[in-house]
Amino acid sequence: MKRPIDTTAIAVMVLLCLIWGLQQSAMKMVAASVDPMLQIGLRSVLAAVIVLGLSRIILRDRWHGGLFLGPGLLAGSLFALEFLLVAEGLRWTTASHMAVFLYTAPIFAAIGLHVAQPDERMVPVQWLGVAIAFLGVVAIFVLPELRGRGAGLTPGMILGDLLGLGAGLSWGLTTVVIRTTRVSVAPPAQTLFYQLSVAGAAALGFCALTGRLSLVPTPAVLASLSFQTVIVCSLSFLAWFRLMQVYRSSRLGVLSFMTPVFGVASGVVLLGDALTSEFLLGGVLVLAGMIIVQAQEWIAARRAARTPPARLCERA
Repeated sequence: MKRPIDTTAIAVMVLLCLIWGLQQSAMKMVAASVDPMLQIGLRSVLAAVIVLGLSRIILRDRWHGGLFLGPGLLAGSLFALEFLLVAEGLRWTTASHMAVFLYTAPIFAAIGLHVAQPDERMVPVQWLGVAIAFLGVVAIFVLPELRGRGAGLTPGMILGDLLGLGAGLSWGLTTVVIRTTRVSVAPPAQTLFYQLSVAGAAALGFCALTGRLSLVPTPAVLASLSFQTVIVCSLSFLAWFRLMQVYRSSRLGVLSFMTPVFGVASGVVLLGDALTSEFLLGGVLVLAGMIIVQAQEWIAARRAARTPPARLCERA
């Protein structure tokens, strides 16, 4: 039985979402010197080496045998597919549309876990909270586009949007695979190593096939890749997989809606993007949706905590 979300989980998720939001700005800042897909490939391969070293030398994890040629490879393939679909989708649609469709992932994960895991099921009020949080993400990215002179919906943009939706589905299915197969009891580092290895090989192979191997090793590029490799792909992903072993993944997924909020905020601070009313509205909706999802569990937990004393009094 997984633990309900508590203040520790919320605090860690705030930090993780801040890191994941920053990674988008880190990639954009050096995109002219190194292709984003190449960044994904390099950081994944290097992080896989770091995670392997941490697990084997420092943590001394006992890895489970016979997992790679099965759920490990499936989770890694879905992880790699997500990145490939995002990279290709951005060639056709806008970053705003991609962000919205990518963050359908928690919804797909919640649906899959609702079916596969009885302890992950959410009540109707919590599904309302999920919908409100997702509307907040939509408000942040889509409303500014609707107010501007943006180009009409073209066949190419529809293709890009569908690729983004596929990326969100891949991410959501990755969570379901990790929670419902034998990798759920493996050390987090083992699961992460499988995902990073497959994703790194796929991304670098894709770059080789499409001629995207150019890299200018400026100090900014090295700093960005170091941040993405050590902080994002190694430490933050390890923390995320550990959280999924302890807490209910569907609830953690709802908390991840904070990531695009932090992503826009980092763009304001680091890239000089404008802070808009749409961002403020979307941020409020995201926060409200998360509170609705978590409040239901807090209320149920408090009621359960009060039940035993009441029954004892009745017996007395």
